[in-house]
Amino acid sequence: MGDRRVRAARRLLAEALDGELPEHERAAAARRVVGELGADGALSALVAELASGAGDPEGTARLSYRHVLGFDKLLLIDAGPRHMLRAHVWHPDAGAIGEEDIHNHRSPLASYVVRGRLAMELYEVSGDGDGVAAARYEESLARGSADWTLTRAGEARLRLTHTGQYAAGSSYALPAHTLHRAWCDTDEPTVTLFLETGAGRRPRTDVFTAAGPHPGAVAKVPLAVPEYLAALRDLGDRLRSG
Repeated sequence: MGDRRVRAARRLLAEALDGELPEHERAAAARRVVGELGADGALSALVAELASGAGDPEGTARLSYRHVLGFDKLLLIDAGPRHMLRAHVWHPDAGAIGEEDIHNHRSPLASYVVRGRLAMELYEVSGDGDGVAAARYEESLARGSADWTLTRAGEARLRLTHTGQYAAGSSYALPAHTLHRAWCDTDEPTVTLFLETGAGRRPRTDVFTAAGPHPGAVAKVPLAVPEYLAALRDLGDRLRSG
């Protein structure tokens, strides 16, 4: 099948996002890119090419796994330190360790809903004692591995600032520091195309939870290459049947 779609996706990412952009411009550009790559069958074609072995399946499989927030995280394009394009498959009632967590990211992000529906809440730290009480953690990557390390950083109160629903065909973009929580809002799995971008990534993120204490470290269990390719084939079937 070749790698024409992979090369085109890499070229689009570079043309739209390489260079020094202010964060709000980078987030807006990322939103345009995921909309283009996720709409009108483009993602299905890209996934089919990757499932055939195009690109770097060994490298992308190592960074694909079940996320603690309750979705399957499949890396599609690893464009060096600047851009990571992923497919996320969100499962209803996933029962994951961190599915109630409110968090931010290391760099600006954008997401396009390809199938299903995603719900989201945005929060801010309350300085006047109002809002929901939560334990605060700093999340970083463990030395010598890709596991998550969570360090307790005190208590906080969070104020809800926005609620929204994103149906298939819609998209959103968030600056790196934006506190949010997202989950599958249907009885069937939701598929999103997710882009994290920017070379100036934060060394850690903030995680808030009201659901009880977290373990100090959570292991990432990467997919083996056959598992990764099978997951891509399953994703392709899901996209074609939607």
